[in-house]
Amino acid sequence: MMRAWMVPVLFLVCGSFAATGWVVRGFSVATVPLLLMFVLLAGVHSPLAFPRSVSAVEARRRSAVDGRPIVYWRAGCKYCLRLRFRLGRSAHQVHWVDIWRDPAGAAVVRAANDGDETVPTVVVAGQPHVNPDPAWVRAQLSPSR
Repeated sequence: MMRAWMVPVLFLVCGSFAATGWVVRGFSVATVPLLLMFVLLAGVHSPLAFPRSVSAVEARRRSAVDGRPIVYWRAGCKYCLRLRFRLGRSAHQVHWVDIWRDPAGAAVVRAANDGDETVPTVVVAGQPHVNPDPAWVRAQLSPSR
């Protein structure tokens, strides 16, 4: 779980050092936007930017009932962020599994990717798709399916 927060904490620490340096140099007015930028980057790269994760077992169970895709992801992955933000409000219709919090989820991803933990890996109807186009994932959520 600690791994998921390393990048956001690093952004906050770097932002704090940069802001302190700017205050010391007399740029106190410009410090606020700089610090806000680092806080925003930390938030976007944190697990908070994603819907609540479930375990791989629970995601498979829910997907079998409702037919929705399962997205295996990890915090700090730019491709996972791209998928999350491009899905928009539809992101809550997908079952999200954080592979850094769930070893079973990481095992599913490794099995689908020849031993690599390549994310996002989206499983639709039992078939894994590695880093699919967000428009394709959104199409899998359409009610006509």
